[in-house]
Amino acid sequence: MARVLVGVKRVIDYAVKIRVKPDKTGVVTDGVKHSMNPFDEIAVEEAVRLKEKKIANEIVAVSCGPAQAQETLRTALAMGVDRGIHVEVSGSEYETLQPIHVSKILAKLAQDEKADIVIVGKQAIDDDSNQTAQMTAAVLDWPQGTFASKIEKGDGEITIIREIDGGLETIKVKLPAVVSADLRLNEPRYATLPNIMKAKKKPIKKVTPKDLGIDTAPRIQVISVADPPTRQAGSVLPDVDTLVAKLKEGGHV
Repeated sequence: MARVLVGVKRVIDYAVKIRVKPDKTGVVTDGVKHSMNPFDEIAVEEAVRLKEKKIANEIVAVSCGPAQAQETLRTALAMGVDRGIHVEVSGSEYETLQPIHVSKILAKLAQDEKADIVIVGKQAIDDDSNQTAQMTAAVLDWPQGTFASKIEKGDGEITIIREIDGGLETIKVKLPAVVSADLRLNEPRYATLPNIMKAKKKPIKKVTPKDLGIDTAPRIQVISVADPPTRQAGSVLPDVDTLVAKLKEGGHV
């Protein structure tokens, strides 16, 4: 039986229109609805399914962030996770927290918790880095299966079907391993009211990066954040000749 460690991140809700701060240092987060990163929901669902298939016997969710990250952990607990670990990072330290820091935190916790599988979402929808799984595997020196759209357990190994540009690739990795969840891996369940109530009683342990011996000094400096340029309005042309003339005019042909 395996122990699964799942990474969950609190991000601005996918349905919210993002606004850049006037000073261009980042995006507006105050008073904005946050929720669990959608790819992390898929990671949590997969971990719960592994437990339902009697492949996993315990699921531990980890979230790095300010006090509100506990709400994201409670959502994971309500979906079927057994316990949570809140790695408390707030203020300016959280603003500069990068995938390299998160991967070192996850790697340390994977060792401390004697995890067999680490599952995270393929990327977070706020920074779109798509780095944490890969770097966690590198820090641990474990095999990795990224962009997983199907996971099957074998004897001391897992078979992963992963989404690549050319289609699908099937790989076998020995446990312990790191997996990142892609969109088609599953359809996450909604937490039922009884499970939300049960989640309130499940334990969440609080630690800091310092407790884990992880240095969170920033490696990258964000110079500025800006809105993408607005697209120019298109125009309807009467015929192909006009289109070709327009393209020549714009230097496209």
